This record gives sequence, structure tokens and C-alpha cells, in this order.
Amino acid sequence: MLLQLTDSHLMYDPQARLHGVNTDACLRAVLDLARREQARPDLMLLTGDLAQDGSAAAYQRLRQHLQDADHPIRCLPGNHDSAPELRRQLAAWSQPVHDLPGWRVILLDSTVPGQDFGHIGPAQFDFLEHALREAQSRHVLVALHHNLARVEGAAHDALMVDNAAAVFARLSDHPQARVALWGHIHQAFDCRHHHLRMLGAPSTCFQFTLDEGRHAIDPQAPGYRWLKLYADGSIATGVSRLDAGTWAALRGDAAPADIAA
Repeated sequence: MLLQLTDSHLMYDPQARLHGVNTDACLRAVLDLARREQARPDLMLLTGDLAQDGSAAAYQRLRQHLQDADHPIRCLPGNHDSAPELRRQLAAWSQPVHDLPGWRVILLDSTVPGQDFGHIGPAQFDFLEHALREAQSRHVLVALHHNLARVEGAAHDALMVDNAAAVFARLSDHPQARVALWGHIHQAFDCRHHHLRMLGAPSTCFQFTLDEGRHAIDPQAPGYRWLKLYADGSIATGVSRLDAGTWAALRGDAAPADIAA
């Protein structure tokens, strides 16, 4: 079992609120849910925007939230993270390749310093090619922060990977690449591109949607994505969310509000 948690947006101040919710409290609630439902996953992936402000304190607190985990954890940066600080504070989780029985998980850094859109640069393409070739007979899951596919009508489409076609071209040469998953979009997403299953996940705090063409906060509860990876390269996957009562308590009296795209 593989779990994906994403876009926790922790901040220097553990009591700070973002779009009406305390992101620390939301992450703790989602982790508690995951622990109840998936006692010991084979791997937990944290797919970026772990911190809203890139502060050392945020990453240290994330490490504390997971200090009792008895399973492997891997993480990658998002556009709100400080990639160097993330790697300093979470060095043990930052290795970009993790092998599971029959599968290889490859983590790509799609961030561009000072920008919100994503891009896969030459060094990451070289790394991806090497990791794919070294996978040999293993099936491959590629994880990154920014979305490779357009999410219909979503404001984050302008902030997706700007050279996604080049990524698809590279992956098309390696049919063992079965899954690409990402964070960034703060919503569940599931579609196919030829042999590749493409997946997005809800944030562990607030969700995004469109309301009459405006980018807004979705009232859906936070959650995580789970994946079962099978020996034949197929997968089973779904999203699990906090129950309505827990989510209402975390929101308090805050109402969802429109936000800038």
C-alpha cells in the first residue's frame, strides 16, 4: 500500500490559519485518519507544498508529526516550499528513488525558483532517464508536485508543468512507466494518457474548485490518496477524506471564501 499526502502548507507559527483553517491541525487529523485506515503502508509520499512559507520550523514540525512512523517516507518540494531548506530538514526523506516489490517510485523536482508554475529541466530529465533504465523489469510510478495534465477549467492549469509534452514523450519510450501522480491542484483527479494513469490528490487542508468561473475554496473535506500496486502493473486507488463532523470542527465558524487565482 502506498499513501499520498500533499499540500499541507504548514507555517512557522503552528497556530496560524490559512483560508480559514489551521493547517497543522488539519494535517494531524488526516494523519490520524490514515493511521486508522492503513496501519502500516509500504510507503508514504509527501508531494510538495509541505510548508507555505518554507520555514525550518514548519519542516521540523512535519518531522515531529511523523516521528513515530514505522514505514518509509519520501518527499519532494512544491512551489511554496524552500527546496534547499526542505532537503536540509528532511534529508532522510529526500532520496528521489524508492524501490518496492515489483515497482520503482521516482520523485521529480518540478519547481522553478521564484515561480509558481512547474518545469522539468535537463538535469531532472537526465535523472529520470537513468532511473527508468535502472528500473529494469519493475513497473514505475513517477511523482512530482505540479500537474502534467490540464484540469478542466481550473485556474491551476496555467501553473502546471510548462513542458509536460516533453515529459510524456520521454515516458512514452518506457512502457513500464504506469503511473504519474502529483499534488498542487488540491483536488482528486484521475485520467489516462495512453499507458499512463494520471492521479491528483486532495490537500490535507483546503481544497480548490471553480464557482461561476472564479477560483474558490471547495467545501470538501481534506484527505489523502491510497494506491495498491500489483505485480502485473495494474493499480487500485481511491481517496479517503475526513468525516463531516471532524471537518466542521476544524473549520470552526470560518466560511469558504473566493481567493485569487
